[in-house]
Amino acid sequence: MVNIAVVGCGYWGPNLIRNFITCPDASLLWACDRDEKRLSQVMSQYPGVKKAGDINSFLRDKNVDAVAVATPVNTHYPIAKACLESGKHVLLEKPLASSVQQGEELVLLARKKGLQLMIDHTFCYTGVVHKMKEFIDSGVLGELLYFDSVRINLGLFQQDINVVWDLAPHDLSILDFLIGEEPTSVSAQGVCHAGNSLENIAYVTLGYGTSFISHLHLNWLSPVKIRKTIIGGSEKMLVWNDLEPAEKLKIYDKGITIEQEDQDKRSQMLISYRSGDIYTPHFHQTEALSLMVKEFTACISENRRALTDGEAGLRVLRILEATEKSLKTNGVSVKL
Repeated sequence: MVNIAVVGCGYWGPNLIRNFITCPDASLLWACDRDEKRLSQVMSQYPGVKKAGDINSFLRDKNVDAVAVATPVNTHYPIAKACLESGKHVLLEKPLASSVQQGEELVLLARKKGLQLMIDHTFCYTGVVHKMKEFIDSGVLGELLYFDSVRINLGLFQQDINVVWDLAPHDLSILDFLIGEEPTSVSAQGVCHAGNSLENIAYVTLGYGTSFISHLHLNWLSPVKIRKTIIGGSEKMLVWNDLEPAEKLKIYDKGITIEQEDQDKRSQMLISYRSGDIYTPHFHQTEALSLMVKEFTACISENRRALTDGEAGLRVLRILEATEKSLKTNGVSVKL
């Protein structure tokens, strides 16, 4: 049994609290939030859990094994550092930190202390993403050609981070999990419409030094909500529509075949189009957050590397920081 404290009872914290309460391998001892009223409201249905207004209360509790942090990104570094220095394992809401320097320090500190540092890349625990990875790893799609993602909606405008830091970690963590290859460059363009310096629309392109390419479309100012990802392969193509209530994932037997008799004569290059069946695979519907919580307790108990460990969070963080540099230089490519 892993004894847990949760920091942050805002948007995501209550979801973590609910899942730790129901996890058979965890015992929630503490919940912490600076807002006493919000803390009391969230924890009213869990009277056996201790409440704290700051982290020092549970950091002194030797019974606490691990801390889950669901606070704004600018607080991740100081909170996680204090927890690690106190000998507590840490689960951090994404992204890992506000800068690569902070992220590297946290990863090194966890390694030095022999503690788990895990990132809540929730989509990596969904049944649909695991099914996508099965298709990719089995070679069903053939050679991977591109990853194209659209993640747009109206709001929620953040006060401290732009649309890239808010939405891109989802797609970047999925990419990191599925592709298993790190990008070599990133370029991004974005615009601000809210009277501040925070981009609310951005287009991000990742290069890999090969023919594979990734593109992310991120937008807080869309009249419709879209969550769609297309992965193109030389043999088949995959479409994931996360807002589809039933058939979220479809595999298309579509593509092109190129025949070229003389490579020096483009006029002799023949392209034929293939259009076959559409397949809708089945995948498990278990709540991803419950699986993520189980992974956190399991990697502590088994003393093994987590599926979405600090290194995975650091890879995403490096891309976010490079994307920020590209945004500020109007799309100039930044090497990774």
